[in-house]
Parts: sequence; structure tokens; C-alpha cells
Amino acid sequence: MWQGFPLRPEQASTIARGIDHLYYFLTAVDLFFTALIFLTIFYLALRYRRRPGNEKPPKTRTLMPLELAWSIIPAILCGVMFTWSASLFVRNARPPRASTEIFVVGKQWMWKIQHAGGRSEIDELHVPLGEPIKLTMTSEDVIHDFFIPAFRVKKDVLPGRYTSIWFEATQVGKFHFFCAQYCGTDHSHMRGWVYVMTPTDYERWLSGAVPTQTMAQAGALLYEQYGCITCHGTGKGPPFIDLYGSNVKLDNGQTVVADDAYLRESILFPTAQIVAGYQPIMPTFKGQLNEDQVLNLIAYIKSLRTQERTSPQ
Repeated sequence: MWQGFPLRPEQASTIARGIDHLYYFLTAVDLFFTALIFLTIFYLALRYRRRPGNEKPPKTRTLMPLELAWSIIPAILCGVMFTWSASLFVRNARPPRASTEIFVVGKQWMWKIQHAGGRSEIDELHVPLGEPIKLTMTSEDVIHDFFIPAFRVKKDVLPGRYTSIWFEATQVGKFHFFCAQYCGTDHSHMRGWVYVMTPTDYERWLSGAVPTQTMAQAGALLYEQYGCITCHGTGKGPPFIDLYGSNVKLDNGQTVVADDAYLRESILFPTAQIVAGYQPIMPTFKGQLNEDQVLNLIAYIKSLRTQERTSPQ
């Protein structure tokens, strides 16, 4: 009878089972104490109700075991809830090193999905079965929220910064995703589908697209178009070779990691964090580059491992 009215979305990722078990535990604790409190109130209301000729209540005394019980038991339960949920949060916040990175840009009212190989999608996300997927997300306008109920993953998508989630699908199929943050008039239309495919079918799907540039190749064109080489290829600006993931020392003595967020800020707000030994001569590209172009430039910088490329490959 419940097939047409499911109580919860199906479990379709490695994360889902752990999230559901925590949810069941929290629900059981809530229901148990709700029933206990209401039954106790009902019992006391009957047991100690006012009776004719007995207006003065008996003297009460403190029971130390009872005081300790209703202090220690909730403390233990809260400790279990915190430890369990914190361990799930930490584990689910760290994508595996071998994750395939896919980029998501939210805008009113659509999702643009960009694969590193160059293929892009609108309101659809194709992923392979059994492989960890990391979504790096940002917004071009207001706050959105990327939510895949069957995978139990959900994260705000914010303008001006990157957020990320990861998942590993455990079954082939088609699963809804939504914007879970009210973002304007057509918020309810900001939804799409995740298509989980076998690795063979996924590779066939990737190769079946019209030949196009990879994100790194598109970034190389932007690198050339905007004349980045005049500084970053001549010593006036920090070199890009092996920059991504390295520690960068700033002129204020701090050290930061050159991750996606750092590179984005350096492109759009170049004077925010000046690298030690260099002058703040880089112009801002805010308003000149959209989020897709910034992601392409970052992909190009990531690709520069041993030899700086100044022209598209």
C-alpha cells in the first residue's frame, strides 16, 4: 500500500544509509520522550488531582537518584547524537582524492553543469555508477541550494564563492534534484535529473557529444585573449606552473593554499591577497569574466604541472 506514497526517498548513494540511520535514531528518541512526557503529565493530572477535603498537598522530598537520572541520561543521549552526526559530517565533507570533479553554476532559474572534458548540460547531470563525484558549485546571482534527495546530499550554492558536495551513486537510474532555497518567482522550476549510468555507458555518453574544447583548453584561450602571459609569463606576476594546491606566502606574512577559492579571488579581486615579492599591478576581471570563464581559467591553471602553456593545445 505504501508503494505509491513512499515515506522517504530511495537510498541511492553510499552516504544515504548512514544519514537515514541517524535520522531513525533521532526520530525514535523524539517519539520515546514525547510519549513519556505526555503519559507522565496525564498520570500526574489524574493521580494528584484536587479532591474535596484535601486542599493541602503533602510535603515533597528530593530523590537524588531521580535527579541524577534525568540529568545524566539526556546528557549521554546528546553526546551520542553529537558524536554520530559530527562523524557523518566530517566523513561526508571530505571527497576522496580520486573524485571526478564536475562544476555547477546556478542562475535564475536553471542549473548549468560543466564536465572537465568540455561537455555541458542544462538541468541534467550524468554520472557514472560506483565512482566518487565532487560537485564544485557557485551562483551567478542569488543564493541557491543543490539538493539530491536520493543521495542525501544538499548544500547552499552561494554567489561570490565556491561550495562543494560529493557522492558515490550505488544504483543505475534517474533521480530528481532541486533548488532547496527560495530564489525568486520561478524557484519551483529550478530542478532537474541525475542520470546514473554504468561506467561504459557513461564513457559512451561523454564521447557521443559534438567535439568541443576541454575546460582547460577554453581557459588557455582566455589566458591568451586577456594577455595574462604579459605578467605571469615574464616574472612580473607569480608563475602558474605547479601553483594549484601549493602553499602561497603573502606579503602580510600569512600562508594560504592555492585552491579554487584562492584562484577565483585572485582573478576577480587581485589586491585582496598579494603574493610576497610581487607588486599589486594586476587589474580586476570582475565584470569581464562570467563564472563559467573563471572556472575555465582555474581548470587551465590546474593543468599547468611541469610546463607553462601560453597557447591552447
